[in-house]
Amino acid sequence: MSDPAPQVLVLVETVPADPATGRPATVRRPSLEQLTVARRLGTPAALVCGPADDDVVAVLGRHGAATVYVVDAPEVGGYLVGPKVDAVTAVVARGDVGCVLVTSNAEGKEVGGRVAVRLGSGIVTDAVDVQAGDGGPVVTQAVVAGQWLATSQVVRGVPVIAVRPNAAPVEPAPVQAVVEKVDVTFAPASLGARVVTRTPRAATGRPELTAAPVVVAGGRGVGSAEGFAVVEALADALGGAVGASRAATDESWYGHQFQIGQTGKTVAPALYVAAGISGAIQHRAGMQSARTVVAVNKDAKAPIFALADLGVVGDLHTLLPQVVAEIARRRA
Repeated sequence: MSDPAPQVLVLVETVPADPATGRPATVRRPSLEQLTVARRLGTPAALVCGPADDDVVAVLGRHGAATVYVVDAPEVGGYLVGPKVDAVTAVVARGDVGCVLVTSNAEGKEVGGRVAVRLGSGIVTDAVDVQAGDGGPVVTQAVVAGQWLATSQVVRGVPVIAVRPNAAPVEPAPVQAVVEKVDVTFAPASLGARVVTRTPRAATGRPELTAAPVVVAGGRGVGSAEGFAVVEALADALGGAVGASRAATDESWYGHQFQIGQTGKTVAPALYVAAGISGAIQHRAGMQSARTVVAVNKDAKAPIFALADLGVVGDLHTLLPQVVAEIARRRA
């Protein structure tokens, strides 16, 4: 009888329940994508740091998590990333885990890097593809500001891989999830920085920028803060998120938290619409992993057209409202 496949542990990001709207707690899309990746590598398992009610466990089970580890302790929400690092290493120390997957965002990469140090292993970040290979997972990652794709493999210890959002599809694979509660002894050093207050971000009703399957971004060509209304209208029509180039955020036309690029956020949506964005290398570093790029710009020589799958030369303030109207007509 062959040995069972090693567990591939996904550090789960959850969305808490909202009593005001009656929305149940659920799991963020990037974690569900990582469960798809995990099935390529072994037996998927999930780690929830914090409460894991029946709704969360049910979602994880529908997407292939055979085991759901739960570390429900006040420390994981009351401090910075240290307690989560303790939680991951405690589960790995049980001996069943062959690989750890985290989201390639600010917190995920910090947790992943610290876990790799604790385990004496290696981490690969910004993974855009992960496949099983001889000697462990083979990772395709975007490097040099996204100008190159490199194939990497961790050669020592338990691999830690930070996977970019939208790098894999969400594919249901229902199993009966078994919940295991894990008691963790938190290191004093992990409790050195406490969270004293939290201010929720104002809700826009749109998906999170780094996880959205559709992103509509505006640049200098939008012309003003008021001009972003047409960008928002198209994003809403497509069910997507709104982004901006650095030129637009530096002009205070849109918030810096929506900046996409080398010094902003990295996105990899199925569809990226660049409206009034010239396409400097710094911006392309943050979006060139998009599967389909549509560019709208009055300058036919704008660098963004070299990257675009579909380019339209014209005024975005004329073209985008026409697209919105056509979407509404077809849905009527």
